[in-house]
Amino acid sequence: MKKKEDYYSILQVPKNASAEELKKAYRKLALKYHPDKNPGDKQAEEMFKKVSEAYDVLRDPQKRKLYDQFGHISTQPGFNPEAYQQAAGASFEGFNPFGAGGFGAQRVYTTDTAYDIFNEFFGDIFGGARRRAPRPTKGSDLRYTLSITYEEAAKGCEKPIRFVRRRNGRDDTVSLTVKVPPGVREGQRLKLKGEGDSGAHNGPPGDLYVVIHLLKHPLFKRSGNNVTMDLPLSFVDAILGTEVTIPTLTGKAKLKIPPGTQPKQVFRLKGKGFPALGKHPTGDMLVRVIIDVPKELTPEQKEILKKLSHLSKDTPLVKEYNKKLDEVLRSRK
Repeated sequence: MKKKEDYYSILQVPKNASAEELKKAYRKLALKYHPDKNPGDKQAEEMFKKVSEAYDVLRDPQKRKLYDQFGHISTQPGFNPEAYQQAAGASFEGFNPFGAGGFGAQRVYTTDTAYDIFNEFFGDIFGGARRRAPRPTKGSDLRYTLSITYEEAAKGCEKPIRFVRRRNGRDDTVSLTVKVPPGVREGQRLKLKGEGDSGAHNGPPGDLYVVIHLLKHPLFKRSGNNVTMDLPLSFVDAILGTEVTIPTLTGKAKLKIPPGTQPKQVFRLKGKGFPALGKHPTGDMLVRVIIDVPKELTPEQKEILKKLSHLSKDTPLVKEYNKKLDEVLRSRK
């Protein structure tokens, strides 16, 4: 997500600006970028919304205090400063700075919101004849980040969420159930039509966009729709071969390890990755072998290995290395 511009920079004032200085700065910029003075200029309209949003926060002493301490995250509905402070310096999956209820929705300022802020303080300074007639306007869209596990993403799931939206001029806490389809990806957006803020002048409500975040998995990694996993094997099992049970996204599977398996050798389990979604085909599970060599051996184990040490000279990679080594040494004579 693009980093939001600092409110003080938008209004072109220092951080210790007084209320009167804020008001003067806002008046100057709002008049400069007002859509009535810049008809059809989308860039000016966007700046008009930015300066109105910045002033809406900084004019309120309590909002300004929170913004100075926590930044833009403090402007979101239901922000919980105590929960945020408790987690300061910590990093863990699923942390919600908006409290246990999950008020992590983000609001987008609209042009009509900016008009309301402008008219509240300065009235209709362009004259009654030019005053805009109220028109139906869609409410603000909201964004909610939903954290789910790999297994939930593979099978699909239903997750309850709780957030704050604006309805009829007041904050409205709402609980919904989000249906997550199988195969969703990191950052994918699920649209819940009409679940955002209410519209102005009988306009339609905004939408809620639920953004998927996949929690870190202790064993799996995702590559497209494929799932990768490292499988540690003892050097004995790699030499002699074995059969192991491994976890998959939806259960378990048996994997036969043939004798002479090499380090970093990859085994493919067809169709055991994430299910098909949209244009993406069903993925596979890729299991990479990691040879686990013991660091400590008993005297008896060491003795057994010494008896087998002559075999190490006949292994394929050692043979190939010794051959190349001889070539390098001969070329130096």
